[in-house]
Amino acid sequence: MSLLDCALDFRHFIEELRRRNDLVDVHQEVSADLEIAAVCRRVYEQRLSAPLFHHVAGAMPGARILGAPAGMLASAEHAYSRLALHFGLPPESAPRDIVAAIRRAVKAEPFAPDYCSTGPVKENIWRGDEVDLERFPVPLLHERDGGRYFGTYGFHVVQSPDGKWHSWGVGRLMMLDRNRLTGPAIPTQHIGMIREMWRREGKPTPWAMVLGAPPAAVAVAGMPLPAGVSEPDYVGALLGKSVTLTQAETNDLWVPANAEIVLEGEISLTERALEGPMGEYHGYQHQQGHEQPVFHVRAVTFRDDPILPICVAGTPPEENHTIWGTMISAQLLETLQSAALPVDFVWCSYEAATCWAVVSVDIEKLAGMNATAADFAGKVAEVVFGSHAGYLIPKLILVGNDIDIVDIDQVVWALATRSHPARDHFIFPDVREFPMVPYLTEEDKARGSGGKAIINCLFPEQFSGVTRAGTASFRHSYPEQVRAKVEANWRQYGF
Repeated sequence: MSLLDCALDFRHFIEELRRRNDLVDVHQEVSADLEIAAVCRRVYEQRLSAPLFHHVAGAMPGARILGAPAGMLASAEHAYSRLALHFGLPPESAPRDIVAAIRRAVKAEPFAPDYCSTGPVKENIWRGDEVDLERFPVPLLHERDGGRYFGTYGFHVVQSPDGKWHSWGVGRLMMLDRNRLTGPAIPTQHIGMIREMWRREGKPTPWAMVLGAPPAAVAVAGMPLPAGVSEPDYVGALLGKSVTLTQAETNDLWVPANAEIVLEGEISLTERALEGPMGEYHGYQHQQGHEQPVFHVRAVTFRDDPILPICVAGTPPEENHTIWGTMISAQLLETLQSAALPVDFVWCSYEAATCWAVVSVDIEKLAGMNATAADFAGKVAEVVFGSHAGYLIPKLILVGNDIDIVDIDQVVWALATRSHPARDHFIFPDVREFPMVPYLTEEDKARGSGGKAIINCLFPEQFSGVTRAGTASFRHSYPEQVRAKVEANWRQYGF
């Protein structure tokens, strides 16, 4: 079994985690009513191995739950290993390795999927009155949530009425009853755009949700590709190997043939229901829900002994930060470099809950622009905030490339010591804003703008290619031979 196999098959992925001792098989019976979610939150916060719950009280026999599928590990060497496995990368892969793999896929020729008549996801088929979502182990994730969330680590499948745009997009769905769910279909997101196309034809939107998908497919579904670009082709481009799809039972959509569970039906034209509140990816528990579209489930297909993966949203790091934030980082880097701006890396710090991206600026190339901080911030804003990835990120932090932007300690140091409060904060009040940003006011949301900012952490001299002062640290303050001697003698010193 290769690493690519693990990226293309959820069960191979789980077996590889078990082989690495990065999986805890929980055989004790557990409750889907908060207990499972509480275990997962503790796993995230202590950076422990992923839990696989084999016996969930009240669920149909054999149904299981996997928590923290892209959680972080405490090990410095393998901190990103579970995330890396989504891309078929080795366990020691670091953020720059992962982002480089994603960017190669963006530049590669798309790989068309393989289409087949059936697959493991068709081992069980419920249609019409047979559909009963309540037989699955659907968890209550937070004490004050408005309901149980079936879809927290899966993706929507929709396509334009003309069949030219096949969209996979990560989204959440709360269960209403045995055959109805509700969740956001934000008009500025791809699912909302396609739903509007169907609305103009006076028809509900054919829809499916895939759970327990190939890990690479989940990652690609979280990638902010431009409107009109079909995600299935990019799974193949990412891995150099096609994803295998099979047709849904009740509509013309194609879904991964080896998924664990596929829900299918349509998004209502007019029906709405209260969704939430829900503990959110930015770490806050809201107190009230919102009216959202109703998703009618007309059929369910699933594997024997199906495994439902879940993300228990909250304070970082969890999958909204590790998967979504990483995909956004790669797309922002591509956007900035395609615009010929002097940027060598971009990273959405997981600790910032996908509310900022840090931009590493090559100061030697920056010097050639003869720009001021205001000029440069304006150019970055024009390029980034006009893109789909930039729409999702409200704040950008600009730093020189003497800072390792993956290291949050260095980012905080730069933010505290290099940004002048009067001259380095640039506000863009009229730029379109993602409505889920937690600090937005109701007026901002109604206006659709008001929360975008760029914080410059480049010293004035860095715009001329010069850094004001060196860094006083182990890496920068001692000659290489002294550092090597200290590292070699570390245990002898008694550490």
